[in-house]
Amino acid sequence: MAKMGFRTVEELIGRADRLEVDPAVDHWKAKGVDVSSLLYRPAVKDTVAIRCSGVQEHDLSASLDYELIKKAQAALEKKTPVKIEASVRNINRAVGAILSSEVSKRWDAAGLPADTIHVKLSGSAGQSFGAWLAPGITLELEGEANDYIGKGLSGGRIVVYPSKKSTYVPEENIVIGNVALYGAVAGEAYFRGMAGERFAVRNSGGRVVVESVGDHGCEYMTGGAVAVLGVTGRNFAAGMSGGIAYVYDADGTFKTRCNLGMVSLEGVVESDDKATLKSMLQKHFDYTGSTVAQKMLAEWDKSLSRFVKVFPHEYRRALAEGAVRRQQPVASAPAGAR
Repeated sequence: MAKMGFRTVEELIGRADRLEVDPAVDHWKAKGVDVSSLLYRPAVKDTVAIRCSGVQEHDLSASLDYELIKKAQAALEKKTPVKIEASVRNINRAVGAILSSEVSKRWDAAGLPADTIHVKLSGSAGQSFGAWLAPGITLELEGEANDYIGKGLSGGRIVVYPSKKSTYVPEENIVIGNVALYGAVAGEAYFRGMAGERFAVRNSGGRVVVESVGDHGCEYMTGGAVAVLGVTGRNFAAGMSGGIAYVYDADGTFKTRCNLGMVSLEGVVESDDKATLKSMLQKHFDYTGSTVAQKMLAEWDKSLSRFVKVFPHEYRRALAEGAVRRQQPVASAPAGAR
């Protein structure tokens, strides 16, 4: 370090101009690769820092959740239903997580009765909206949400629909980001609009309705139920070992976008599946006002014939083994069972 003219490690930070590129890399994978841009040093004044010089603010005292907790005291203390209205911005991340912690502290994993705390928000929510949402909490969002919405959903309810002032067609536009419902274990969610990639990845218990998804939907899913009321991206159901997905296949091309390595596709013909799917669509319409769900319910027999049931091989095998142990005939998979 002294030979290079530096007295302290602090002086070394950011001095990529003192690094030398070794041209002696002789490997077929590295030939033709130019990484010189990684060492580029921008021309800046000496007074401008080229390294981290600030301190991140990790104080949570200004979190939106603390405002929600204050307004939800009657519910938290006495289970008295409350309804809260507020605005939300993309700087508000993990909305509902601290509130859920307060519910769990007081009422354990069982939480509160459904919809005891109903939070009506408007705006654009930041990442992880509704993360680990506890039983008894409903987050209703008029607007849109970023990535990781419903991460670890634990029994609560999430409802998202576009602003009523918007002029676009909901089912043709993104309303939530990527990796929604990652690792959800319980609860329900309804999204009026399109979702990004990796929707319901590792979902293991959530019941969810969405109107379209990007690539890798239901990846590594192990339980719960998902209804997709429109098109999917490629590689749907990759690594899916449990749960059930119902996909509306209007043009019969879904099988070309589904990863059939661990699942089979069949019609929605069993009475349990029909009842489950219809109930999910009815709730989707009730909570979001979805015109897509409304039309499907109005033409139920026609709509039902176009839905495809995605049934994991491992789940089918587990159901069969369970039926043998109970000495009962194998029935259709009860949708959403884990």
